[in-house]
Amino acid sequence: MAFERVGVVGLGTMGAGIAEVFARAGLRVIGVEADAEALARGRGHLERSTGKAVDKGRLEPGQRDEILGRVTLTTSREDLRDVDLVVEAIPEILDYKIALFKDLDRICEPRTVLATNSSSLSVTAIAAATGRPGQVVGMHFFNPAPVMRLVEVVGTVVSAPGVVADVAALAGRLGKTPVAVGDRAGFVVNRLLLPYLNQAAVLMELGVAGRDDIDAAMKLGVGLPMGPFTLLDLIGLDTAYEVMGVLFDETRDRRHAPAPLLRELVTAGLLGRKSGRGFYGDSPREEPAKSRLGTFGVIGGDGPAEQARAAGGGGPAEGPRAAGAGGGGLAERLRAAGFKESEDPDVVLCLADRPVIEHAVRLPDPARMVGVHLVGDQVAELASTVLTSEEAASAARDLVKIAGLTPVPCKDRAGFVVDALLFPYLNDAVRMHESGYASIDDIDAAMRLGCGYPAGPFEMLESLGLAKVRDGLRALYAEYREPAFAPAPLLDQLVTAGVSRFPRP
Repeated sequence: MAFERVGVVGLGTMGAGIAEVFARAGLRVIGVEADAEALARGRGHLERSTGKAVDKGRLEPGQRDEILGRVTLTTSREDLRDVDLVVEAIPEILDYKIALFKDLDRICEPRTVLATNSSSLSVTAIAAATGRPGQVVGMHFFNPAPVMRLVEVVGTVVSAPGVVADVAALAGRLGKTPVAVGDRAGFVVNRLLLPYLNQAAVLMELGVAGRDDIDAAMKLGVGLPMGPFTLLDLIGLDTAYEVMGVLFDETRDRRHAPAPLLRELVTAGLLGRKSGRGFYGDSPREEPAKSRLGTFGVIGGDGPAEQARAAGGGGPAEGPRAAGAGGGGLAERLRAAGFKESEDPDVVLCLADRPVIEHAVRLPDPARMVGVHLVGDQVAELASTVLTSEEAASAARDLVKIAGLTPVPCKDRAGFVVDALLFPYLNDAVRMHESGYASIDDIDAAMRLGCGYPAGPFEMLESLGLAKVRDGLRALYAEYREPAFAPAPLLDQLVTAGVSRFPRP
């Protein structure tokens, strides 16, 4: 089907961005809002976005005029009668969307394709409310739509043959990368992203680590564009809470239950950037006092990689930064900074595979031990046990700072921070592929383009090593007894078979 005239209903930031994308590609666009005031705001979004593009040299003034000239703004849905495609971008409330699609079904010609930009709601439920369920699909853009390259195209069990392919082809014409998937809550990106963000809130609520430290660990250690709490504030805590609710209603998976902390903040009206305060917006934390300790010891864990790093070897990991990469030789860095290594040290840094407490109890004074997990070439997770003294924990923070690393204080729990967040996300991706929902390449592309990640989950898995992730998941499952943390059967089988890469067609 050829799409030349399209309608966009809802001209908030997302809807106006979608209208701009269509107009940039040369299509005629009819933008619809509820009233004149909302229409004026929508016009403002379009003018500001294209104006910024001119200021940055991405558009010529004449091109901007052409784009704006292709967009007709109206408050009448009746003006959509002759369009080829309508995309809705109204609030994520199923009843509102169903009511809109019933009205569009009445107005538009039978050939018109109706698409929802929903990020999580059931496309099937929306389609079933119309007299043309075969002509209803999901067309999920990402914010900001003119910049983000991914479009998830969602078909249902009643989609007419060729409709999903036609809409995917249109997305390609818009300069986007389409990923065609079935109708499951969250689709690809939000089904993988939101549980990871939710788990970060759970770790914070459990006191495993603080907000700033978790954000630093995932941004600096793994190389993600932003930490989970910064991203939650950007998305909107209410949006994240609603998506997690939809995921839980479909899966009944305990891991998909919204974190109580998330519910509390949403109830309090602390929604993130849109409200001026969410996880952030409070006063900055104070830096801990500097310690006066001057001697240290470093012991290796059970793994050869940890022993090599304790001896001063290792270096930055190749490819995407991820858990377990070298830190440039912690002991070597500390000696270069003038600290003395001693058999009777003030603080003992343990690069350990097993729980740190198992090493601490072997010392004459277990209060001196702090676990260290080097992540990438910038981050050192510092795990305190129930026996670690505050003086030793403070000294460890100071020591890794002097070594040129960012300290991430945390409790002595399986996976510390990074692995406890990263490995379940990777496991979810394996399960998604194993179920036949999406291909490895599509999942990787979705997370790179939809979230700006430096690598897709399967690229990360293969960079880290499948056995490392499998074993880390086993440790998480043993500690938390969370069924979702058990390694996906496909991952377990590949490791057992000695395979280092996922099979691709």
